[in-house]
Amino acid sequence: MAKYLVQINYIGEGVKGLMKDGGSRRVEVAKKAMESVGGQLDCFYYAFGDVDAVAIVDFPDAASAVALSLLINGSGSVSVNLTPLMTPEEMDEAAKKTPVYSPPGA
Repeated sequence: MAKYLVQINYIGEGVKGLMKDGGSRRVEVAKKAMESVGGQLDCFYYAFGDVDAVAIVDFPDAASAVALSLLINGSGSVSVNLTPLMTPEEMDEAAKKTPVYSPPGA
């Protein structure tokens, strides 16, 4: 399974819902949502600043991750941003590749 960093911001009614339900309840809802597409919640933390919460999640494939992101973002109560994560070994493999590229105007 692929790991993703999930950055979460509560919007409008989502903030009110978080305050009403409490943090633990929202994490349980998030966990069930991940599991509904075959994913698994590794960890979840609330934050303050640029994001309201962050999570590390395993998804079986990109389509499952995007499907859940679209559903949540479509609610209008929460904004979710997904970032695929790579292991150091995957970065090693990427560094060994030699792509060809010409910048514009070169």
